[in-house]
Amino acid sequence: MNAPRTAEPATARRDAPDLSEGSLRVLLRLMPYLRQHAWAFGIGFIGLFAARIFEAMIPLYLKMGIDRIADGQTDIAEGAITLDSASAALAYPALVIVACVGAQLVMTILSRVLMRRAGMYTAWDLRNRVYRHLQRQGPSFFATYSIGDLMARAINDISLVRQVIAGTIRMTVVLIFTAIVGFAFMVSLSWELTLAVLLPMPPIAVIAYLFSRRIYVQSHRVQEGFSSLSTFVQENLGGIRTVQAMAQEGREVERFGGVNQDYVDRNLALFTTSSLLAALMPALAALCTIIILGYGASLVASGDITLGTFAAFFSYLTMVLWPVREAGALVTQWQRGASGTARLYDILDHEPEIRDTPTREYPELTGKVELRNLCYQYEGKNKYALENVNLTVAPGETIAILGRVGSGKSTLLRLLVRLIDPTGGQLLLDGHPIGGFPLAFLRERVCMVLQDPFLFADSLGDNIAYDDPTREEVEVLRSAEAAALTDTIDEFPEGLSTVLGERGVTLSGGQKQRTALARGLIRMTPLLILDDCFSAVDTETEEHILAGLKGVREGLTTMLVSHRVSTARHADRIVVLDEGRIVESGTHAELLEQNRFYAELERAQSRKSFLVEQAENDDPVASQ
Repeated sequence: MNAPRTAEPATARRDAPDLSEGSLRVLLRLMPYLRQHAWAFGIGFIGLFAARIFEAMIPLYLKMGIDRIADGQTDIAEGAITLDSASAALAYPALVIVACVGAQLVMTILSRVLMRRAGMYTAWDLRNRVYRHLQRQGPSFFATYSIGDLMARAINDISLVRQVIAGTIRMTVVLIFTAIVGFAFMVSLSWELTLAVLLPMPPIAVIAYLFSRRIYVQSHRVQEGFSSLSTFVQENLGGIRTVQAMAQEGREVERFGGVNQDYVDRNLALFTTSSLLAALMPALAALCTIIILGYGASLVASGDITLGTFAAFFSYLTMVLWPVREAGALVTQWQRGASGTARLYDILDHEPEIRDTPTREYPELTGKVELRNLCYQYEGKNKYALENVNLTVAPGETIAILGRVGSGKSTLLRLLVRLIDPTGGQLLLDGHPIGGFPLAFLRERVCMVLQDPFLFADSLGDNIAYDDPTREEVEVLRSAEAAALTDTIDEFPEGLSTVLGERGVTLSGGQKQRTALARGLIRMTPLLILDDCFSAVDTETEEHILAGLKGVREGLTTMLVSHRVSTARHADRIVVLDEGRIVESGTHAELLEQNRFYAELERAQSRKSFLVEQAENDDPVASQ
């Protein structure tokens, strides 16, 4: 029972991206973003290539200087030239080298700025796309992906993609251009030495490929570990009051230590592999240096090449071997970027449960609701949550829906705001199938107030006017009064400007529900759905709110779900659900006369209320 919480991330419960496909196919999915910044990459590539040309010209003028020094020593010894004229002959190659260094510096800075800019804006585009995509997802998506996992993908994985585009691509291009230019100049100086350099290259390429696949897998596991860590922290901080109330701080710290250690272990495995590769590459590159030293020295001794040519060739060898030495770090960066990209597209490829319809013109809704043989069956269940439900709600009517737990009340409400779609029958608003309305149009006109409200860490007034922050204060106060929230506002020294804690932690349960109710009432939508939003409100306050609700929403349709008969009796009509079917329908008085479930519930709640009141009268201290 007290076993440590598993260190596996939430994503482990789903199929991970297919790592066998390799990183290249995954990274190619970033091409649309690269095309958006093609001009920056184009100018950047040209600048990088120019910088490599300027870099490659330096050894040529170094060769010129060395050869002039060698020739000058002979000529000075023979008296053919003076020391001053020999020194003057070195001024030209020295000045050209300085000019090349300056030009290379300018081109490099320009390219870095442009490509880093492209990386930053690609990350900006991806963050916007991921956030928009999350806004369109339904309940099953968020049941599959934890909040901590989604935050890790939206922050850490996008950061890895940005690093690939802003840094890794640039570094790869630099190394490729360096190798190409270096080889070209090496061939121009000595094709024999160039062939000798190529001998160790095939085994180097094979080793880099083998390591890259392992690094890709390990990078993916590191990112999953980060998601697991984020999820654990998010869940525990979100439930910190429960942890403290149950005195489980020590055990939660111990559990966090396990998840944290797992993340460290995954990172160490990746670091070990990448460090091994990073150490192997310079060692293999050293073979090229040994070959050139031995073979090049023999060519100089035989007079086939000059000392200046050998020095210049060695400089080009350094250029060519630089990519080999950096291959280990570069492979790691690419594979981590590919892992981050795969995890991003794992959620971006998730199609929303509810498909939006193209925007079109509709007349303003009146609030008429029709259910015609409405059915809904959850995936994997062999029983209907709603079955052949028929109901018509007239514009301006107030309907109460009661039923046991699991009777289908919540399912019906989800259908009315299109969090889910019917699996059978029809749900019509003003005679139009609900699936034909654009989601934005529908949800602007159908408002649902939940039993467990979410309040933002903002001011009380801004929470009430969440749908339109520009609302006048008088509107906010009017809505607050209808939700019996005026006394609460008066209690705060700053009134509506009082800043609430995260999730409205500074308010009581009843105050939270009344704030959410005020947020729903202020919108004056044609259809308002109240999902048992009086469960934490005392009966006296509830009576006050319900008594004035019809006046506030005159001519507008209201559907309220409750488990209290005291709430339902204020409705024009009461509908009782049981096992997904409507079993009773009528006014409060009519249902009492039928003497079925509703009447039994009324008697039970009246008896309970009487006993509570009797107990308070017998024990005045308890009632205080």
